[in-house]
Amino acid sequence: MASVSPEETVENDSMPKNMAAESKLYMDVGDDSVSLIYRDEYNIHLLGMEKLHPFDACKWGNVVKHLKKKQWIKELKVVSPNEATESDLRLVHSASYLRSLKWSINVAKITEVAPAALVPNIFLQKRVLKPFRYQTGGSVLAGKLAMERGWAINIGGGFHHCWGNEGGGFCAYADISLTIHFVLNNYPSVERVMIIDLDAHQGNGHERDFMGRKDIYILDMYNKYIYPNDSYAKKAIRRRVELFAYTQDEEYLEKVSTHVEGALNEFSPQMVIYNAGTDIMEGDSLGLLSVTKQGIIERDEIVFRKVTHRQVPIVMLTSGGYQRSTAAVIADSIWNLSKKSLINMLRSTSVIPMVGTFTKILLSVLKWRHLWSAITICWSPATHDIGVPASGNPGSLVATTL
Repeated sequence: MASVSPEETVENDSMPKNMAAESKLYMDVGDDSVSLIYRDEYNIHLLGMEKLHPFDACKWGNVVKHLKKKQWIKELKVVSPNEATESDLRLVHSASYLRSLKWSINVAKITEVAPAALVPNIFLQKRVLKPFRYQTGGSVLAGKLAMERGWAINIGGGFHHCWGNEGGGFCAYADISLTIHFVLNNYPSVERVMIIDLDAHQGNGHERDFMGRKDIYILDMYNKYIYPNDSYAKKAIRRRVELFAYTQDEEYLEKVSTHVEGALNEFSPQMVIYNAGTDIMEGDSLGLLSVTKQGIIERDEIVFRKVTHRQVPIVMLTSGGYQRSTAAVIADSIWNLSKKSLINMLRSTSVIPMVGTFTKILLSVLKWRHLWSAITICWSPATHDIGVPASGNPGSLVATTL
């Protein structure tokens, strides 16, 4: 990635400061939804061109499909976010950068799909950039839900290679930076935010955006030999963990546990953004690490356990992951977090109505069973008159009970 100067990093075309208050991204969410954020518009369809990039452009929808196969959550009700508008994006992006996305060649560079340069921009806006904007809106909303409920997972987002003036690495909008800006603008009590970036690649986007910010702590653990190797951005990392290629479970998980614990002890955040890329998985042609599927599940559990133990709100973003199998791994990891009671997946799913319906049926059965028992006793040949027992036996009027 091309290097830019520090001055360019902070330039933002006289950005208005009151945009967060006017945004529709922070909407009210009913208690009938679990804190998972997704909508079908996340997925990218570009006449098959999306297949020219290793990224699974329908990964996000596949995660939800796998989750709905799980027992008890077949009718999982997720939260549907709004699309980030230009005024929303201006909180972190310069006007000149947003204008640059109206040129197809720039979108092609960001998505790393060269033929996209020949596609009319209006088509790219609808099929590529709009999905990114919906995912960005999902990340922002996740920040609000995490503050209200303690946790939230955006089944998308994590565009950690994009910053205020430049995109790249399949990242067109700086959703991590935007999420943090919204939290800081809407929750004055939050003064310290931590980014835990465990994607296989360095998160140079948010690092450039928050260069020199003492209220933002960045823990970044990545493969030292791959893209973007952004030397300037590394200056913003407070805890840098550089991995050798093909690092395996034992070493990887030990480093995760040690450095997440160390970072939390060192900084005491009031909000955590967890960038949970699955491109660390063995076989990923871009991440070039060798963490197993079970290793990813254990990694996410370690992070959630350490953060929630401190009662700190956490936002999880799914970020990178370039194999078709990653969707199932993400779903399995979310399900594991639920089974370990680190997140509450039973909130407002079909479990609640099922239990309510079952209870009503059971009460009806009991009601009619008691009534039938009473009728049987009253009309029994053992009675001389209706409802009067033939003898003084105390047990003769006892109905069958459960």
